[in-house]
Amino acid sequence: MTRVTPPPDTASVWNHDGETRQVWPGRHFPLGATWSREATNFAVYAPAARRVWVCLFDDDGTEERQLLTESTLGVWHGAIPGVAPGRCYGYRADGPWDMATGMRFNAAKLLLDPYGKAVSGDLVVDDAIFDHDRDDPTVRNDLDSAAYVPRSVVVHDEFQWGADTPPRRRWRDTVIYEMHVKGMTALHDRVPEHLRGTYAGLATPAVTDYLKDLGVTAVELLPVHQFFSETALLANGMTNYWGYNSMAFFAPHNAYSASGDRGQQVTEFKEMVKAFHKAGLEVILDVVYNHTAEAGPLGPTLSFRGLDDLGYYQRVVPPPVDEDVDAEPAVDTYWDVTGCGNTVDATHTQSLRMILDSLRYWVNEMHVDGFRFDLMSALTRTNQVVDMGSHLITAIGQDPVLRHVKLVAEPWDASMDGYRVGEFPPPWIEWNDQFRDTMRDFWRGHAAGVRTVATRLAGSSDLYADDGRSPYASVNFVTAHDGFTLRDLVSYNHKHNEANGEDNRDGTDNNRSWNHGVEGETDDEAIIALRRRQAANLMATLCFSSGVPMLTAGDERGRTQGGNNNAYVQDNATSWIDWRPDDAWLDVYEITKTALRLRREHPALRQRHWFEGRPTIKGGIKDLVWVHPDGREMSTDDWNDDSCRTVGMFLNGAPLRYPGPHGEQVRDKSFMIWLNAGHDDVKLTLPDNQWVHHGEVVLSTNAEITVGTSILAGSSLELQAQSVLVLRQT
Repeated sequence: MTRVTPPPDTASVWNHDGETRQVWPGRHFPLGATWSREATNFAVYAPAARRVWVCLFDDDGTEERQLLTESTLGVWHGAIPGVAPGRCYGYRADGPWDMATGMRFNAAKLLLDPYGKAVSGDLVVDDAIFDHDRDDPTVRNDLDSAAYVPRSVVVHDEFQWGADTPPRRRWRDTVIYEMHVKGMTALHDRVPEHLRGTYAGLATPAVTDYLKDLGVTAVELLPVHQFFSETALLANGMTNYWGYNSMAFFAPHNAYSASGDRGQQVTEFKEMVKAFHKAGLEVILDVVYNHTAEAGPLGPTLSFRGLDDLGYYQRVVPPPVDEDVDAEPAVDTYWDVTGCGNTVDATHTQSLRMILDSLRYWVNEMHVDGFRFDLMSALTRTNQVVDMGSHLITAIGQDPVLRHVKLVAEPWDASMDGYRVGEFPPPWIEWNDQFRDTMRDFWRGHAAGVRTVATRLAGSSDLYADDGRSPYASVNFVTAHDGFTLRDLVSYNHKHNEANGEDNRDGTDNNRSWNHGVEGETDDEAIIALRRRQAANLMATLCFSSGVPMLTAGDERGRTQGGNNNAYVQDNATSWIDWRPDDAWLDVYEITKTALRLRREHPALRQRHWFEGRPTIKGGIKDLVWVHPDGREMSTDDWNDDSCRTVGMFLNGAPLRYPGPHGEQVRDKSFMIWLNAGHDDVKLTLPDNQWVHHGEVVLSTNAEITVGTSILAGSSLELQAQSVLVLRQT
């Protein structure tokens, strides 16, 4: 190599351990790889490392290492001329290695950039990806991992957003549709074959038009941060389909890109968001900051572990040392409340900064509209105790960007003390599993009366009213990605997870399901009809309850997983939506679509204030009346009657309690919603008073009462067993 005198205004490092390229000092901010026409700046946080290299890779896999000699505030940095967008790179960090103390530096391990904007390649299971000897974890493993691990990519994207504008829907106007990027279109016959299972596939009119027609307003995408399957799954020939195993919090998952993984996935993701926004749909990301794909202390070394293991992961507080006892070297020092081997330490300055930087990146650069935080309780812990005034919650609440996006907490983690439904502060809203459990029990006939059912229908005030939040603090759902699909909920009494390879031990046994007489699929037309009616009942109940309804993709058309309630490893037709019409429950689709249309058209069905059970104006009628099948208001004795399976909900629309945008009084139609979860038909007597005068049926799962039927006050009718009837006052 010929040495060249560097320009006088640059500091250069030459030929350290075989480096061949000039390295300028660069900047310690921003973190990650930042391209400019002059040079690409690399900056990575590794405060305890002794040396850090940037490793550049040619298309043929040839590695070129460049030593970074500048370190500022724990950040190693340098600028390298001639590194173009699309170039693959990684880091190597050298320093002390000691399992017992959490010092895990090993220059033989190629590391992803925690701030990398794209990732190329996938993880291959090999002994080299572990920084320790797998037979003796106290011994360092010096096998080079570069051939078996993915690489970060230098990204410079000049995407033109044009007039893209976030829809910014109010929570009370929001309907969420939880979907998997691949599963939504993998079998879709109207999506071009080469786009199926990708971001580009979701951007097609076949998807956006379908969602608009159904009536949802936001998609919640299962994890799209770059993730990798657990090594145990890969070794058994399986993959993590759901993606709750993130490793790069700034990078869109590369396997969902139809256009390539050298930065093209960034552009494709943006095009998808732009298409959703053009269709009036918001994009919410399911984000997994609580743990990473490096798993427990004996997991692979892919990024964080090799840069600052002590900083990124929470540790077990060691017990007092008994000097009289010879102790074995400590290995398992991680503290795990995620069930995935590690818990990210959101109290550590750099971990917290990374999470906040990631969130802002996805809002500012990728234009997403909000986030659903997986196992949020794990991220709130201060000194390992759940803290609603924690660093992360406080920082997000004060952030001028993040405090205005949609923030949804999964209000629990894998520990007993992590269950915190109803406790998150504004502006957070929460997944409400108590709504799910109550409604499942009600419609399978296991509920003790209707008292709790009424509370959930009206927004779960017992959980959210005491801290000033509205009914829309509750994300209501009856199914989610984890658990039975809606069809399976009414078709199976027990889980059937044998295909997962864990002898049916995985997945919850608390399904609160009912097979209606036969386990699994059947040719019995009576049972099929009842199952479909029950599915429609659950959907209608969800859509008419106060709060934010969340549908699981495919439930509205009878998607089945064959009784598998933990299909996270089923990247196949078990999990993908079947778009063929031959076995689709299109009657359930029509009920869902109708319920969502009524909700959208009538503010009386999506009120933002709590019901008070008193008139909205002087001399008026109550905003909410609970009605007994006899036509009278429910009494204390009725509420305490555990055998009661039928209830009517009168919603007064004239006027509503809250004003319009200009302070005007808002008037709407009034509604009467009847739910009969009993096994017997019930004779209804409609109230003959100021509540109801004349109405029409606008939704019915009752076979004998059709939509459009006129109903007079004081008249009687038979409400079919296990059915829903919705009347709109005319």
